[in-house]
This record gives sequence, C-alpha cells and structure tokens, in this order.
Amino acid sequence: MQSIPRRGFLGALALAGIDRPGGAYAAPAADGFKLGVASYSLRKFSRTAAIGMVKQLNIRYINIKEFHLPIRSTPEQIAAGRKEFEDAGLIVLGGGNIAFQNDDEADIRHKFKYAKLAGMPLMVCAPTARTLPKLEKFVREYDIKIAVHNHGKTDPHFPTPQSVLKAVKDMDPRCGLCLDVGHTAEAGVDVVASIAEAGPRLLDLHIKDERDLKDEATQVPVGEGRMPIPAIFRQLRKLNYRGGVMLEYEVDENNPLPGMAKSFAYMRGVLAGMDAA
Repeated sequence: MQSIPRRGFLGALALAGIDRPGGAYAAPAADGFKLGVASYSLRKFSRTAAIGMVKQLNIRYINIKEFHLPIRSTPEQIAAGRKEFEDAGLIVLGGGNIAFQNDDEADIRHKFKYAKLAGMPLMVCAPTARTLPKLEKFVREYDIKIAVHNHGKTDPHFPTPQSVLKAVKDMDPRCGLCLDVGHTAEAGVDVVASIAEAGPRLLDLHIKDERDLKDEATQVPVGEGRMPIPAIFRQLRKLNYRGGVMLEYEVDENNPLPGMAKSFAYMRGVLAGMDAA
C-alpha cells in the first residue's frame, strides 16, 4: 500500500460506531494497535463524563490527565478514581503529561506513588534536563515506565524526539520517549524517521493532525491535515510497536466528540487498508 486517500471516507462515523443508538456496537478492528484517548482531549469534562465519552467512541485504552484524577488526591480518592475507570471497562495505559520541573525528590516520589496507586504502568512526563536522571531510581523502585514527551521548538529541555533519545540512551530500558507527532513536525523533524530512530525506546505516542505541520494552531481531526498517518502506522508495525497510540485532540474543547470520532474512523480505515493491501 502506497497511500490512503485523506478525504472522502464514506461512512466514517459508521466505522467509528458513533451512529448507532446508545453506542452499542462491536469494536472495529485496530490490527493489534492500542488506539486510545489522552484524556487531556476531554479536559472540559468531569471524570464521569469523560469516561462516558470514551466509551461512546468505542475505545478501551486511556491515558489519564490530572484533570480526571488529581495528583494531590488522597490515597482513598485515587483508589476511587481508579475503580471508576476500571468499572467502566477501560484499560489505563498511563498517566500524564506529568511535570517533573522541581528538583525535589519528595515531589518526585509523591508522583510515582500517585501513579502506582492509580494503576498507571507508565507516566508520560515533562522533566527538565536536571530532573530526568533522578527519575531512573524511582522507575526501578516502583517498576513504572517513564516516557518523556517532546514539546516542540518552545521546549527548552526536550523539543525533539532526538533530544529525548540522547538523554535516555544509557538509562534503564523503562525510560523512553512519548513521541508527539504534532510537536515533532512543528520542530521541523521528520516524524516517521523519528519513530524508526526511537526503536524500543518508543514507549508511547500522541497522535494528531494539522493543516500546516509548522503550526499547532491548525490542528484538525486526524485525516484532514497533512500528517503522514499511513506512513506512521506502517513504521510502527515495522517496529512491532505495542504501546499506546493515543489521540490528543486539542481543539473543539467544548465539543470534541465529533472530531475525535472522525479521527478514530480515519485511523481504523488506514489500518483496514493496510491489511487489505
């Protein structure tokens, strides 16, 4: 398969299952990929509402942002929040983005304890060049992976995937990269080549699309922009990637569900096309 048309998917919402009353439908195949939601996409909604929206999208995997389970919660509150996600049938792949900006081991430990109590096997995180090396011992102690999120050209510490990979190359294998495709493209770096370069250090992936890959303000539903989505999935397959492909939908914050549904429909269509080729 060389390419998949970016527009004109007939029945896109049907592929997503959104058009069926009450959201009662069988999940479209995702070809072994863990398509999920970064709950930052639903930041304007309560935890209960966000869970309901993820279920409407027919998605099982979620990365929990603090909006939906505050870090400063008590252990009892964290346990209750975890139970709400699990009772809904959702699988927590991780949490974050979680900041590690303070050079304070008590703060670091608190956040690892939070992740452990919340059932997060991975933390997508934003450390500094100074705090990142200090996270390694906590990764080993708590057996929680960290995936450093590249934040593009405005990030003084980790603007590109390559800057993350350089920093973690000699660290525990559980220390790796959360590649944000939007921020990678905005920094002028080839997204597909970066995925290949990351190899086993790629622990998580935030997916999105933009009309102008140099401008994050032009984000659109996946499939309506210029991001090379089919090539991204082909490269992930080459790597035998088993982490999350988490939709981080940052526009339409008060009504994100239609755009998110289109995004998942497009991605499922891409995967179906890969299998049919």
